[in-house]
Amino acid sequence: MKQMKLYYLLSFLSFFLCIPVVRAQQHAKVNWEKQAQELISQMTIEEKISQMMNDAGGIERLGILPYNWWNEALHGVARNGKATLFPQPINMASTFDSELVYQVASAISDEARAKFNVAQRMKVYEQYAGLTFWSPNVNIFRDPRWGRGMETYGEDPFLAGQMGLAFVRGLQGDDPNHLKAAACAKHYAVHSGPEASRHQFDAKVSDKDLFETYLPAFEILVKEGQVEAVMGAYNRVNGVSASAHPRLLNEILRDQWGFKGHVVSDCGAVSDIFWGHKSVKSEAEAAAVAIKSGLNLECGSSFRTLKEALEQGLVTEKDIDKALIPLMITRLKLGLFDDPSQSPYGNMPDSVVCCSKHQQLALKAAEHSIVMLSNKDCVLPLKKEVKTLYVTGPLATEANVLLGNYYSIPANLSTYLEAISDKASIGTRLQFIPGILATTPNVNPIDWATGASRTSDVTIVFLGESNCTEGEEGEAIASSTKGDRLTLSLAEHQMDYLRRLRKGNKNKIITVVSCGGPFDVREVCELSDAVLWVGYPGQEGGSALANVLFGDVSPSGHLPVTFPESEKVLPDFSDYSMKGRTYRYQKEGIAFPFGYGLTYSQVAYADLSVNHLKDMGKKEVSVSVLLTNTGSYEVEEVPQVYISTPRAGVDMPLNTLVAFQRVPLKSKESKKITFTLSPEQLKMVNDKGKKELLKGNYQLTVSSAAPSGRDEVLHIQKQQLSFVVK
Repeated sequence: MKQMKLYYLLSFLSFFLCIPVVRAQQHAKVNWEKQAQELISQMTIEEKISQMMNDAGGIERLGILPYNWWNEALHGVARNGKATLFPQPINMASTFDSELVYQVASAISDEARAKFNVAQRMKVYEQYAGLTFWSPNVNIFRDPRWGRGMETYGEDPFLAGQMGLAFVRGLQGDDPNHLKAAACAKHYAVHSGPEASRHQFDAKVSDKDLFETYLPAFEILVKEGQVEAVMGAYNRVNGVSASAHPRLLNEILRDQWGFKGHVVSDCGAVSDIFWGHKSVKSEAEAAAVAIKSGLNLECGSSFRTLKEALEQGLVTEKDIDKALIPLMITRLKLGLFDDPSQSPYGNMPDSVVCCSKHQQLALKAAEHSIVMLSNKDCVLPLKKEVKTLYVTGPLATEANVLLGNYYSIPANLSTYLEAISDKASIGTRLQFIPGILATTPNVNPIDWATGASRTSDVTIVFLGESNCTEGEEGEAIASSTKGDRLTLSLAEHQMDYLRRLRKGNKNKIITVVSCGGPFDVREVCELSDAVLWVGYPGQEGGSALANVLFGDVSPSGHLPVTFPESEKVLPDFSDYSMKGRTYRYQKEGIAFPFGYGLTYSQVAYADLSVNHLKDMGKKEVSVSVLLTNTGSYEVEEVPQVYISTPRAGVDMPLNTLVAFQRVPLKSKESKKITFTLSPEQLKMVNDKGKKELLKGNYQLTVSSAAPSGRDEVLHIQKQQLSFVVK
């Protein structure tokens, strides 16, 4: 009623002031908390508790419809029928393009609103039909053996923060009062495997690693993105469940960062406090501890015991009211208690779902995510008139290598074989034989596959992993380690097949590797004339790869993770110390560094300069570099800015990414690129978890990959300068 009165008042004023009603409504400040309190005050204790689990029942007398909070939108509206399937987040990270991520997330939330509006009209209130999406995943991909690394934006906190921030802004929309959809930063915090022990595991971490590596992306999403929700992790952090952690949830998240939204547990994590971690004596105590420690919403059913906890004096009704307020505010912001006509997103047309614009965006994102690791003698790009072409490998026609995990059902899927067939000339003698199985050696000993390679000008072989062998605990059904990888090597029978293809074969072999993270590339590169890493590129993955292979698009993806030589150079998987991990602390055993990626051209870096160099660390300064495309192909280059500080490699990172930019360059074109660095970006985290500006010698590097000691071998372009902070 109050909203209707406000509407008529604004309409009256607009007649005289010539101000559109919509604009006036958008800028009118709404007191959501007061409305939430009024709503909660009318509920019984049983009704309050019923609203604090993911499957929240309806309260007919208050006009509250049933609502299920559990929904996923990692790279498209997931697990809920038809929707555009964009590349997996690890692919989005390899684009190094935050604006592109924003566009993708905005498209996802458009489709989400359209699907929600239809579901409401159909009275569908089931799981995956709501507007509260448990995405993005901004955990740090600290160890390449983690099966869920594909869900993240890579190993670097700054890159993960910028990509995650763009996703949140795109998903939640730009209305100052209303949410188009609600984003959720997960899994907070210090969470990245092993999957098999996540319900019992205790991640032990220093304050330095906590604030330097594991928390920055979450902080960016809270402070700059106003992310609506945060999801607690399954594991303990230094002995305390992440979903009932007073320091993480209250002291840091709410008090220090000013978080105003709600915190939801991962599914079953509250039950884990009792059953897995054995930190309490009952589920009722687990529920009470979680509520009093800062949790608002449970994915699960342990909160059904809150009435019991209340009777035992473990919680008060005031505790329950306090936890419930942010949940009601989220639902109010989403317009779940209003007539759809009152919502700025209530009329989202059905036609946006899988529309041509979104499919083109999915294609662009996939194209920009493909990383070319090697290209001997410029074997790529291929000519469309190649005379004989052989496609082989178990993943050439496999849909799962496009989907990744938490996927939608797209209107169409472009497999690799299909797209290559479409792109090559109709006069090309194109053959396809799978050759081997994806997960196990062949049963039939007869080999008709390798001979076809020796009679073809070019062989394209598809190897790697799929979501059946890597991923989350229960989804990787072909994994004996619940989704994690024990080794970074490709399956031995796959490697043996590549060896047989190469043996005595003087024709060209291009190897395309599908997997959600790093793999041991050494022998693969030796046996291949070109190697591409494609991750999980989404519905348009086949078309994107074909466009890259045949030169319609130059590859421009850059690795969001370091590719180690093998798992043997890594620390123990369960060790959460960052020593020896990622480009920032790994000194040896690097095959391809973070940020690496080739194009079909060459880009020279020159004339690095900093205005007011003496002010570095004190004032905002500009860093400039001249990029020149010396080759004949139009490309998109990704210059990256790294800072090396005093005590680098001792108790400070070897290098730290502080800026990046995606730059289109035509053949022979030069562009001067400028980055702005703030004093805050030079500060490092000390042993107490506090940021400080160190005095001494610094080095600034602008390059096409992270400094790694492999610069000359890999022909990485860079410009460097040194400066002193006094």
